[in-house]
Amino acid sequence: METWYSISLGDGMTSGTPSAEIEEAFTALFTAAGRPQGIAVFTRPESDGRLHCEVIAYFSPAARAMAQVFDAEPCQRPVRTGLGLLGGDPDCWQVLFPGSG
Repeated sequence: METWYSISLGDGMTSGTPSAEIEEAFTALFTAAGRPQGIAVFTRPESDGRLHCEVIAYFSPAARAMAQVFDAEPCQRPVRTGLGLLGGDPDCWQVLFPGSG
């Protein structure tokens, strides 16, 4: 299993700025790499029973260099449910989440 990376972007109200920063930096990396399907970053609001949600960014294993720029921590591959694609090829879902619909 390849290592994914994650970082908290803060609560739903304040996550817009760090999310935009990651999206801008990711776009440059993604384009320079030739837009491969394996490089992607996703976000999902997670509450884990708390009153307010926390937005988490998940970097695919091939986006390791970008994850390191933002001090993301290693994690397991996230569950696909509820993820939104922040940056990457729209067809990356089949590559990164095979067998999930």
